[in-house]
Amino acid sequence: MSRIAERFKALNAENRAAFVPFIMAGDPDYDRSLALLKMLPAAGADMIELGVAFTDPMADGPAIQAAGLRALKGGQTLKKTLSLVRDFRVDDAQTPIILMGYYNPFYAYGADQFLKDAKSAGVDGLIVVDLPPEEDEELCLPARRAGLDFIRLATPTTDDSRLVRVVKNTSGFVYYVSVAGVTGKGAGGRDVVNAAVARIKQASGLPVGVGFGIKTPQKAAEFAGFADAVVVGSALVDELARSLDGKPGKADNSVNAVLALAEDISGAIRTARQ
Repeated sequence: MSRIAERFKALNAENRAAFVPFIMAGDPDYDRSLALLKMLPAAGADMIELGVAFTDPMADGPAIQAAGLRALKGGQTLKKTLSLVRDFRVDDAQTPIILMGYYNPFYAYGADQFLKDAKSAGVDGLIVVDLPPEEDEELCLPARRAGLDFIRLATPTTDDSRLVRVVKNTSGFVYYVSVAGVTGKGAGGRDVVNAAVARIKQASGLPVGVGFGIKTPQKAAEFAGFADAVVVGSALVDELARSLDGKPGKADNSVNAVLALAEDISGAIRTARQ
């Protein structure tokens, strides 16, 4: 059983949703990114999505685009992202790590070598935004054979016939995009998202996480009432950016600001079903 499956099994026994924060690897620099990564589990993270910086992130809104550019400006590479995971694993062998990004960096690295290095580093799963099911032979199926979960996105426009294709080779969980558009927009309505989650769970037999546009502890708790996981990205990345602008020169401000918000969101998720 993968670390992701084990974590969902444990959370199901606790009758609560997973809190899955997203941060960009290398934002604002390697050291602070690593510090934040290491401290997120203590702040309530059940799994962590680690963004792979890319120059043309078509599904991302302004906040995550800016985070990727900060990381790239600081010299972040896919190789360094795998190093972050290795450094994280020195002290944490339990928290699942999911890389989220676009196919170009993985292709440029060499898919076979990337999968080998990712598994060795301690990566548990992949979300590759721009690889549709028609391209499963490119990375999805090789990743599954290498022991990595391959997590796919379903959206408000994914109809029943398309959903069958989307979930066919998916593992770990299905990531439901709560609203059409890019990251950081407002989240979808509760009833609509609830119905979509139920439909996807029935079609896939997998846990379903909800993300995109979840910016507050209150909204996270709303979705945690019925989803298996709640993914929060832009709100945390925005908090980091504000801390960089507001108090330059103090290296720990950005880490502490993100951790404080993560704790608030985690607390709301943990009590959502009580």
